[in-house]
Amino acid sequence: MEHVPPPAEELALLDRELAQLDARRAQLLTRRAWLVAALQPKAPDAPRWSAPPLGHGWAPAEAWGAVPKAAKPSAPRSAQNVLLTLGGLLLTVAAVAFTLVSWGSMGIGGRAAVLALVTVAALAAPALLLRRKLAATAEAVAALALVLTLLDAYAIHAVATPDADGLTFTAIASAVLAALWAAYGLSLDKLHLPLPAAVFFVQWPLLLGAWAAGAPALVVGWALLATAVVDGAIALWGKGLGVRVTAGIGLLVMGSAALLTGLGESLTADSPLGAVLPGLLLLTAAVAALAGAWRAPGGYAQLGGAVAGLAAVAAVGGVLRAAVPGAWHVPVYLLCGLALLSVVRARLPRTAGRGVLLASGAVVAGSLVWALPGVAAVLLGPVQLVAEVWAGAPDGFRGALGEAMAWSELAAAPLVLAVVAGGLGAAYRRWPTLVRLAAPLAAPGVKARDAAGAGALALGWGAVLLAAATLGVPYPVAVALETVLVAGLLAVAVLGAGGREAGSGAADAAAAGVGATGAAGSGSGGAAGGSEPYAGTAGVGVGAGGAAGRGGPSAVAVTALVLAVGGAVSLGLLSLAAEAATYAVLGALTVLFAGAALRTRPVVEQAVLAVAAVVWGTALTGCVAGSLGLAPHEAAPLLLVVPAVTVLLGARLRNHPVALPVELAGGLGALVAIGLAAPRAPYLALVLALCGVLAAGAAVRPERRPVAGYLAAVLFVTATWVRLAASEVSAPEAYTLPVTVPALVIGALRRRKDPEASSWTAYGPGLGATLLPSLAVAWGDPDWPRPLLLGVAALVITLLGAKYRLQAPLLLGGAVLALVTLHELAPYVVQVAGALPRWLPPALAGLLLLAVGATYEQRLRDARKLKDMLGRMR
Repeated sequence: MEHVPPPAEELALLDRELAQLDARRAQLLTRRAWLVAALQPKAPDAPRWSAPPLGHGWAPAEAWGAVPKAAKPSAPRSAQNVLLTLGGLLLTVAAVAFTLVSWGSMGIGGRAAVLALVTVAALAAPALLLRRKLAATAEAVAALALVLTLLDAYAIHAVATPDADGLTFTAIASAVLAALWAAYGLSLDKLHLPLPAAVFFVQWPLLLGAWAAGAPALVVGWALLATAVVDGAIALWGKGLGVRVTAGIGLLVMGSAALLTGLGESLTADSPLGAVLPGLLLLTAAVAALAGAWRAPGGYAQLGGAVAGLAAVAAVGGVLRAAVPGAWHVPVYLLCGLALLSVVRARLPRTAGRGVLLASGAVVAGSLVWALPGVAAVLLGPVQLVAEVWAGAPDGFRGALGEAMAWSELAAAPLVLAVVAGGLGAAYRRWPTLVRLAAPLAAPGVKARDAAGAGALALGWGAVLLAAATLGVPYPVAVALETVLVAGLLAVAVLGAGGREAGSGAADAAAAGVGATGAAGSGSGGAAGGSEPYAGTAGVGVGAGGAAGRGGPSAVAVTALVLAVGGAVSLGLLSLAAEAATYAVLGALTVLFAGAALRTRPVVEQAVLAVAAVVWGTALTGCVAGSLGLAPHEAAPLLLVVPAVTVLLGARLRNHPVALPVELAGGLGALVAIGLAAPRAPYLALVLALCGVLAAGAAVRPERRPVAGYLAAVLFVTATWVRLAASEVSAPEAYTLPVTVPALVIGALRRRKDPEASSWTAYGPGLGATLLPSLAVAWGDPDWPRPLLLGVAALVITLLGAKYRLQAPLLLGGAVLALVTLHELAPYVVQVAGALPRWLPPALAGLLLLAVGATYEQRLRDARKLKDMLGRMR
C-alpha cells in the first residue's frame, strides 16, 4: 500500500521541494544572464570571459566577467501618450481658430477649401503611420481628423447652405459623419477611435430629424426607440470594447428617454383609445428589450428582462387605466404586474426570466408603497387623542384618525393589500407546488416561505384596518375590530411560537431539495459562444430532508407578535376618546397579553408579552387615578400598585428568565410615579420611601440582593433627604445622627460576623444618611462651625477607612472632605484668579497638560495601582 504522510509532514516535504525549485530557477537565470553577456559585442579593452567553473552550482555572473549595462529604456508609453495628446490638442485648437476666426484676408470659403485639404491629409496619414507601426501617432492624427470633419461640416453649412435649418442640417451631417467614420474605421480596423465616433454620430439623426420636423412627442419616442434598438444591436455584435461601451451608453440614454416618453403619453391619455398608441410604443420597447435579453450575457439579460416586464405592464396597464376611475389605477397596474408571474411557464433564458420576475416584484412593491401610507395613518392617527383624553367618542373611525388623509382616494388601497396578501398566503400554503413551478427560474428556500407567510399576515392585517377606515365604520365597531385583531394576532403568535405548524416540514423539504438535476442543454438560438439553457426544461428534484420540526418560533409567529404589540399601542391610543372604551380596551389588553405570556413557551416572546401586560396594567392604574380626579402628584402612590405586584410576581417566579423583565417593567412604572411626584417634595419623599420598601422586598431574594439592597438603601436615604428639605430643616444632623449611629453599629456587627461583607453594605447607608445632607446644608452655610465640624468628621472617617482598608468610608469621607475644602477655599481662589494676569491660567493649564502628557505612562500605571488598591478593599 502507498504510504500517505500526515498533513504536517507532507507540507514540510512540499516546502523543501519548492525551495529546491526556486534555487534551481535562480541558477538557470544566472546562467542565462552569463550567456547573454557573452554574446554581446565587446569593447577592445573589455576583459575576456572565461568558461564558468565546474561544480555542482553555478557562481554569479560577476565571476565570469563583467556584464555590460543594459541599454537605457525608452520613454514609457504614458509619456508618449501625453505628448501625443498635447500635440493633438494644440493642432485641434489651431484648426478651430483657423475656421472660426479669420486668417488674414481669406474668407470662410477659402478657409473651408484649405480645411478640406488638411482634412483629407489627416484622414490619409493614419494609414501611412500604421504601416510604419506608429499606432499611437495614428490615433492622435485620427482624433485630429475627427475634429476636422466636424469643422468641415460647420464650414459647409456656413458656405454652401447658410439658410438651411440648423437642426435639419445637423441631423443630415450626423448621418453622413456616422457613415464616413464607420467606413473609415472598418477600413483601418487597427484604430480604436473611428468606430466609437461613428456610434456617437448614430445617436442624433433620427432624434434631430424628428425634432426639426416638429413631430409630436410620440414620434420623437419612436425615433428614440429606433436609435436604442440600433445601439442594442451594436452593443451585442459590435467590434471592440469601445464600440460596445459607447453603444451601451447610448442604449441606456435613448432607451430610457423612449420609455419615459411612452409612459408619459400613456399616463396622460384621456381614453383607452388614446392610450393605445403609447402602449404600442411601450410594447415594441418590451419586445426589443426581451430580444436583447435573449442574447445578452449575465446581468445584462436580467436587466433586459426587467425592462421588458415593466414596459409591458406600462403598456397594457395604461390602456386599462384609462377605462377605470382614478382611485383604481394602481390596482390595474398591480394585476398586470401579477400577470408577469406567468413567465415561469414560458421558454425564456434563466436570467431573462428572472428579470421579468423582478419586474413583477417591482410593480407589486410600488403598489404597496402607494397603499401603506394609509395603514400608517390608521395606526398613528389616534395620537392626536392624547391632547383631548376622554373628550367623547367621535362620530366614526375617521373622526378619531383626523381628516388629514384623503380617504376617498384610498378606496382601492385595501384591495391592493388584500390581493398581495392573498397571493403570499397562497404561496405559503402551497409552497411545494410553487417550488416546482419556480424551479426553472429560481430555487426559493425556507426563508422565502417564512417571508411569504409573514408578509401575508402583515398585509392582511393592514388591509382589514385600512378597509375599516375607508368605509368609515362607527367608533365602537372600530375599537371592537382592532381588539379582535390583536387577540387573533396573539393567538397566531402563541400557536407558532413553539415551532413550525404542522405540514411545514414537507414544504421545507421540497424547498431544500430543489435542484438543477435535469437542466436542459443549450438552445439553438443562443448568442455567440453558446446560449443559456432554456429554463423551462430544467428538472426538479425533491429531497427527503427538510427543516421539519425546526425549533424556535417561525417568522409568522414573530411577525404576529410585533403586529400585536403595535396594534395594541394604536388601539390603546384610540380608546382614549371615551372613558368606558379606555377601561374596556386596557383591561382586555392586560388580560390578553398576560394570558398569551402564560401560554407561550419561548423565553423572549414570553418576556415581551409579560412586559406588555405590565405596561397595560400600569396604564390602567393611571386611568383609575384619572377617574378619581387625583392630581398627578397625588396619583403617584397609586401607580406603585403594579410595581408591587411585579415584585410579588418575581418572588413567585424565582429564577425563571421572565422574572427579571417583569420586575424591570414594574421599575419603569415606579420611575413614572417618581416623575409625577417630583413637583411636590412631600409626595416625592413618600413615593421614594415606598419604592425603597419595594426594593427591600426584592432584596429578600438572594439573586436580587446585590442590586436591590443598594437600591433600597439609596431610596431610603434619598427619601430622608427630600423629607428634611421639604420640612425646611436647618439642622439635619438632629434627625440623621440618630439613624446613622445605630446603622453603623449594625454594620460593624455584620462585619464582625461576616468579614467578607462589603463596606458599602455595612457602613454606606449610615454614613450617607448624615454626611450628604450635612454637606448640602454646609455648602450654603456662610458660617464656619458647620463646615469645620463636617470637615473634621470627614477627615476622621477617611483616615479610618484608609487604616482598616474599607472602601466606603474612604471614598465617602474623602469626597465630602474635598467638597468642603473646595467650598471654603473657593472665595480665595476667585480672589487670586482675579488678581492674576489673564494669560497666566491658560499658561498654567498648558504646562500641566504638557507635564501630564510627558508622564502619561507613569500616571496611567499610578491610576491602575489606585484602582487595584481600591478593588482590594471591602
